[in-house]
Amino acid sequence: MIRNEAEYKEAVQRVADEATRIKSERAKLQELDLSKEEIKRALDPVRSFHEQLKEEVASYERLMRGEFDELRNFEGVGRLLIAARIAKGVSQRELAERLGVHESQVSRDERNEYHGITVERANRILETLGVELRSTVEAIEKAPA
Repeated sequence: MIRNEAEYKEAVQRVADEATRIKSERAKLQELDLSKEEIKRALDPVRSFHEQLKEEVASYERLMRGEFDELRNFEGVGRLLIAARIAKGVSQRELAERLGVHESQVSRDERNEYHGITVERANRILETLGVELRSTVEAIEKAPA
């Protein structure tokens, strides 16, 4: 997950670099007179990484527009907190200042996706960002035994 503007810029550059690399590798493989299937097999791992990186860039861009994924049973609450910070245009440094903690603490917490965070702490981060989290509770239908 891309967590800040520097990582975003780096990822965008890597996407461009990988596209150039794939094109260059394809040309080299074609010069070796390999079949289309052999070329595809050789390039699949590189293309897979490239597609994953493109999806991470697209995901960060969605977050910057304020588009969030659904949260279920608090799984992904850490990603939600990171997403809220990104959507509000707040840097890790700014969030740290607002929370009265060192920037390295926010960086470490986000790297670990706020694993084990308390409800109180999550609420403090949301309040600091000026974000409100709303939820609904739905009964799960159990299959007959």
